[in-house]
Amino acid sequence: MDKSRRKELLEAYKQIKIYMGVYQIKNNVNSKILIGTCSNLKSCWFTIKMQLDMGKYAIAQLQNDWNELGEDVFTYEVLEEKEADADVKWELKKMEKVWLEKLQPYGDRGYNKPAKE
Repeated sequence: MDKSRRKELLEAYKQIKIYMGVYQIKNNVNSKILIGTCSNLKSCWFTIKMQLDMGKYAIAQLQNDWNELGEDVFTYEVLEEKEADADVKWELKKMEKVWLEKLQPYGDRGYNKPAKE
């Protein structure tokens, strides 16, 4: 590949927008949901599925349901997205808080744990 083509591809890559946001994973058998955030929504579901398939997901209850029921009963949905900016972590926390309050995915309703007060 010549230098000019390489430079052109690099510039095109830099122009790709990255979107952060809030996602939901839903177990369609028991209706439990998980609300989470990701700084790059494009690769988020792929990463989560890979962890679940390997049996390495951090939330044991979700991992157990995945192992028992299989991938086909789960759906992934982006609830809110925003172009990533300089303060990604702060923005994601604010976005997640809104969805956690709205959907209350705790106990029998979901996989999230309530924030400690």
